[in-house]
Amino acid sequence: MHILVINPGSTSTKIAVFNREKQIIDETIRHSSDELLEFNTIPDQKDFRFETIVKVINEKGLEIEDIDAVAARGGIIKPIESGTYEINDAMVEDLRSSRAALHASCLAGLIGYELKQKYNIPAYIVDPVVVDELQDIARLTGVPEVDRISIFHALNQKAIARECASDMNIAYEDGNFVVAHMGGGISVAAHAKGRVVDVNNAISGEGPFSPERCGTLTALAVADLICNKGYTEQDIKNLTSKKGGMVAYLGINDMRECEKMIADGNEKAKLVFDAMAYQVAKEIGAMATVLSGELDAIILTGGLAFSKDFTEAIMQRIEFIGTVKLYPGEFEVQALAASVLGVLNKEIEPKIY
Repeated sequence: MHILVINPGSTSTKIAVFNREKQIIDETIRHSSDELLEFNTIPDQKDFRFETIVKVINEKGLEIEDIDAVAARGGIIKPIESGTYEINDAMVEDLRSSRAALHASCLAGLIGYELKQKYNIPAYIVDPVVVDELQDIARLTGVPEVDRISIFHALNQKAIARECASDMNIAYEDGNFVVAHMGGGISVAAHAKGRVVDVNNAISGEGPFSPERCGTLTALAVADLICNKGYTEQDIKNLTSKKGGMVAYLGINDMRECEKMIADGNEKAKLVFDAMAYQVAKEIGAMATVLSGELDAIILTGGLAFSKDFTEAIMQRIEFIGTVKLYPGEFEVQALAASVLGVLNKEIEPKIY
């Protein structure tokens, strides 16, 4: 029973194949900036990424026809509760919308649907980025026409929080955690008794800046960029999704390159590095207040958590709050496969979008 896992990122496509619980393929397909710049929108990348996935699977000795189900990372669709959903026409329509163009995760569902249509393979998403469990008090902005919304790395945040809770011999639903997912984008969330009650909108320029995204900007600063400095709506979207943060300051989106620049004596790179760590720590402090300081652990996860210097810079500022746990990388692939295997084994009833 083969399950194909598809997890696109902004500059990579992670795929895996599981034979039931056993992972038999684990591959990260890297995409250069030049390759991706050929496409006007993220959904336009579907065919390109689809072809690279098929090529890698064939190189590993499998055929697409060998796949029994697809487990796709969820994209930007309507806000929904946590769970596993079968990819259907309504979901695909939303994945092709202008909102979906903001995030690479939408590609997983589109590719999964393509496999479903062409090869009759059932396809599902699990804990998409739009999982919404915000408490009402967290939604208000001070402007009645604008609410804060929940868009974050829900899949990895949930999986890592459950893993940490298990390691601490407590149930996820009984614990309180602050989780910082740090990758191309950065989301910091307050998990209270199994629900993410507050989180920065990591895709719309809220919270810390990241390797590819700007952080929180004042409304007047954005107005000035548009009215006085010639920025278009698309320019602003680019700052919030792929051309802000480290890219805007240094022209790179790779932490390893930034650390090499610092080692070579680049003072600007050091300032950007320190500022990003500073902003992550500050956001963690804010989420600790959401939990009234009653938390079982602060969890640092995502690709940036592999950087010892970066995590240490954060930990120096937050260790007074509580216990800090490191879970570098992501558990997203395992979480996706396990959920879809549960569907195939009839242990999980998929939800309808």
